[in-house]
Amino acid sequence: MAKKNEIIVRDVSIKTIKINGEDYLCITDIARQKNSAEPKDVVKNWMRQKNTLEYLGLWERLHNPNFKGVEFDPLLTEAGSNSFTMSPTRWIDLTAAIGIVSKSGAGGGTYAHSDIAFKFANWVSVEFELYLVMEFQRLKADEQKQIGWTAKRELSKINYRIHTDAIKNNLIPEEVTSAQASIIYAEEADVLNVAMFGITAKQWREANPDLKGNIRDYATTNELICLSNMENINAVLINDGVPQGERLIKLNQIAIQQMQVLEENRSRNLLK
Repeated sequence: MAKKNEIIVRDVSIKTIKINGEDYLCITDIARQKNSAEPKDVVKNWMRQKNTLEYLGLWERLHNPNFKGVEFDPLLTEAGSNSFTMSPTRWIDLTAAIGIVSKSGAGGGTYAHSDIAFKFANWVSVEFELYLVMEFQRLKADEQKQIGWTAKRELSKINYRIHTDAIKNNLIPEEVTSAQASIIYAEEADVLNVAMFGITAKQWREANPDLKGNIRDYATTNELICLSNMENINAVLINDGVPQGERLIKLNQIAIQQMQVLEENRSRNLLK
C-alpha cells in the first residue's frame, strides 16, 4: 500500500508516496508552478516531447522488466509532431509503465518516480528543481534519523525483556500476586530511569501531564543507546545479587560516562 506524505517547496505543497519502497512525487503539484489553473495540460505538454519519451522509455527499460518496448517504438517515432499527444494514463496503458502512476480521489494526481519527477521539475523551472531536490534530500535525511531512532527504541525494548526476566528470576518470590509483581518491575524500571534521567516515571508524568507515552518515548538516540546498555548491565548485577541501592549508584556512574562518550562522538561527527 502506498504511504502518502508531502513536502513544502517555496510555499508549494507537493504530495509524495512510497510504492514498493520507492519515492514518487506528485508532478501535478509541481506543474502548478507553470500553470496553476490547468496543471494536467502542463504534464501532457511535457510528455509529448520527443526527448521526454526517450528518457521515460530508457528509465522503464532499466527498471521495468514488463515494459512493452514494441509498443513504445512507434510512439517515439511520432513524438514531437504537431498531431502527437500523450497523457499519463495513455502512456501507462500502452507500455505498462511503472515510473508514472495516476491516482484518483482525495490526494490524487499524476505521480512520478523521483528520478522522473526531478526531470519534469527541471523542465518546469530550473530554480524550482534546485529547491525541490534540496527539500527532498532533507526529507530523506529526516527519514533516516527516524529509522535510526526507531531501531534503537526497539533494541531498548528487547533488552528490557532481558532485564525483566532477570527481575522475575531473582527478585520476585514465588507466591506474590500479579499486582505485587508489577510493583517490583516498576521499581526496577525506575532504577534505570533515575540513573539515566534523574527522575522516576511517576515524577516525569506529573511534570509533563500533556505529553503522551512515557519518559523513554522522548529520549534521544544517545539516551536510548545508553539505556539499552544499562538494561543489560543491570540484569547482570541483579543475577549477581547486588543490592538495589548499590546498583543505582553503579548505573548512574555508567550513564554519566557513556553519555559523555556518546555526546563527544556526536560533536566530532557534526564537525566533519
